[in-house]
Amino acid sequence: MRLYNLLLQAVVIPIFASVLVYLSAGKLGKRVGWIAFASLLYTTLLLVYVGSQTFNGGQVQETYPWVASVGLSFGFLADGLSLPVAAVMNLVLLATTVYSMPYMEKRIRGIYDKDDRRAYGIYYLSFLLLSVGLVGIALSTNLIELYLFLELVLIPTFVIISFFGYSDKERVAITYFIWNHLGAFLFLGGIALVFAASGSFEISAMAGLSSSPYAAWIVGLILVGWLVKMAVFGVHMWLPLTEAEPPTALAATMAVVAGVGNYVLVRLLVLGMPTVFQWFSLPLMALAVFTMFYGGALTLAQTDVKYLFAWSTVSQNAYSVLGIASLTVLGVSGGVFYFLSHIMGKFILFSIAGILLTQTGLRDIRSMGGLASKMPLTATIALIGTLILSAVPPTSGFQAEWIMFAGIFFHGAVGSSSYLAVAFLGLIATVFTVAYTFWPFRRIFFGSLPSALEGVREAPLTMTLPLLAVAAISIVIGIYPDLITKFLIPYVNNLPLGGGR
Repeated sequence: MRLYNLLLQAVVIPIFASVLVYLSAGKLGKRVGWIAFASLLYTTLLLVYVGSQTFNGGQVQETYPWVASVGLSFGFLADGLSLPVAAVMNLVLLATTVYSMPYMEKRIRGIYDKDDRRAYGIYYLSFLLLSVGLVGIALSTNLIELYLFLELVLIPTFVIISFFGYSDKERVAITYFIWNHLGAFLFLGGIALVFAASGSFEISAMAGLSSSPYAAWIVGLILVGWLVKMAVFGVHMWLPLTEAEPPTALAATMAVVAGVGNYVLVRLLVLGMPTVFQWFSLPLMALAVFTMFYGGALTLAQTDVKYLFAWSTVSQNAYSVLGIASLTVLGVSGGVFYFLSHIMGKFILFSIAGILLTQTGLRDIRSMGGLASKMPLTATIALIGTLILSAVPPTSGFQAEWIMFAGIFFHGAVGSSSYLAVAFLGLIATVFTVAYTFWPFRRIFFGSLPSALEGVREAPLTMTLPLLAVAAISIVIGIYPDLITKFLIPYVNNLPLGGGR
């Protein structure tokens, strides 16, 4: 049987499911999460099927009429870049739907002192629309379309933070909205200049703009807009707050929201305008390295487990930026690969923070210890998440990091001494990652068990099994990285970049 409109289905099915979830919440309560799970399972399988068609350099493209009077259409493209990004993001969201059911039950009871069934409808409606926005960003072929999906991500995350966040949730939601809308506004300015220079909103039209008098402004506006949304140093202030204070079921997804900018930079600037983007290469690499050090140092200073992982996102995002800014085949491929590995590892560790909160009622690392004896499965999964972020084999983090640094050092070897110095500093900064991942793991799960935690029990399987599944996938990718690199490297190798392979 031949399947039709696969990419459109991947975007539209969760929209229909979100309506069904909202209408069914009054009767089903937290069980509406299974409707969300079924819809995301279906779309994930669709993307895996499409991936089997594009594994050896192929692509799938769908185009649909939109505003015919001005020649505007919208389309979806699955190729060696967009397909793995869309599939891995959808996988993380899929796992989050199952994890959210027990977590949000406790969170909703904590807010409303009862099991408010309508609240589940609001949460899963918003969560599914968030998934639509992220997958739409990855598959879009049109700048206006991409912008609309970007704004779609903003609205449901604002709603979830506002309704279900922790400390000062309304202020946190507004902070998130303002900063991300500012980034989107700058991005929109770049889109307007693309249309002024080319007369088209198609992403493919950017390839002919390198000689345009607007070229530097286009790249600059798009770059700065997305750096705001990625929380690179200088425009990073919103991220730790808005990852630490939302419900932890969303916090893991916020790492995806912040990190998807790495994909967009490659899709628009590395693919579309590499010669102009080259002008920004060294400053961007230097900014990335500074962010790695700065974010790493502040992560080590945290005692709240959620703030610790939130600050680490600032540092970890900069790894991918460093690789992408190197403009080498392996650097760019490794940068995107690292983003995908990071969101799997961060999903695990943020979810572990949520398990600790629900099982112990604590966020302060100083009040924990010895929990491996009470929660051995949780401790094992936390160790795998720690290994992923620390780039230790056999996890995906190891494969992504060495590929990325091979490209970065290639640029340093054939370029100026400044590039080589930045490459060495970037490698040194990775020491922070090992420190701020293994230190809390040891402090939380080993040592003496406080008497107040004697009654702690292992988390329910609905919270641990999704984490275990993602951890297993990361290990499989770590052992067989071709599952990702077979998409990325041949695709990036066709771009006008340096070598590094």
